[in-house]
Amino acid sequence: MIETINRTAEYIRSQVGEMPRTAVILGTGLGDLVNHIQITKEIDYHTIPDFPVSTVEGHSGKLIFGHLGGRYIMAMQGRFHYYEGYDMKQVTFPVRVMKALGVETLFVSNAAGGMNKEFRVGDVMVITDHINLFPENPLRGRNYEELGPRFPAMTEPYSERLIKMADEIAAADGIRLMHGVYVGTQGPTFETRAEYEYFRIIGGDAVGMSTVPEVIVANHAGMEVFGVSVITDLGGKDITEVPSHEEVQKAAVKAQPVMTRIITEMMARL
Repeated sequence: MIETINRTAEYIRSQVGEMPRTAVILGTGLGDLVNHIQITKEIDYHTIPDFPVSTVEGHSGKLIFGHLGGRYIMAMQGRFHYYEGYDMKQVTFPVRVMKALGVETLFVSNAAGGMNKEFRVGDVMVITDHINLFPENPLRGRNYEELGPRFPAMTEPYSERLIKMADEIAAADGIRLMHGVYVGTQGPTFETRAEYEYFRIIGGDAVGMSTVPEVIVANHAGMEVFGVSVITDLGGKDITEVPSHEEVQKAAVKAQPVMTRIITEMMARL
């Protein structure tokens, strides 16, 4: 495993040169942030040794290097999901490679369904914590001490320092910025109304099919993490609308300016 991580990292380093200390993973319909990056290098996933290839509409499949908010960053335009058939080691492999390349701070974004009664479609939610309902943990199996401890703490999986920074930016700009707990499920089905109610009862505010495995591995590797969800649909016992992937993409696109503003300004302040 370590040999594979290092081989992939060395290939990327050979193609790019200087490596950033900050990375961003862009979720469904949120790839437009790339248009705000002053790009210096792009690498298609399929050209990177041992790298998975995204099969989901709305995930472009490029590793991008450039400057955002004056900070040199790496951005994944498209991520990998458990429901695509990848195992958890493959889903989180890019995070391992990022760490091997020297990344210290990871921003993750996603499109999510909301069950918090205060949420509206198009809201941006800062992830304060998560509930892992995936059937497999990405750290299951042999632990390599070079990558992180056998039993990593998850008491602060999302950096309180970065959450405070986002709140300050939102307050200064008059942005409606929500906070909440993200529930991670395997998908690919959208949730039933009963499932939405269950997730709300156990403490969730939004639900999606990504992010949690990546954040677990990032914490295992000692990275500082900031997570944000765009609320693209609402669910619960009183909601009758039927969500679709196309509608989720459209809602995410509408919310992109807010997410882009917050992340760009955070990059400038790091």
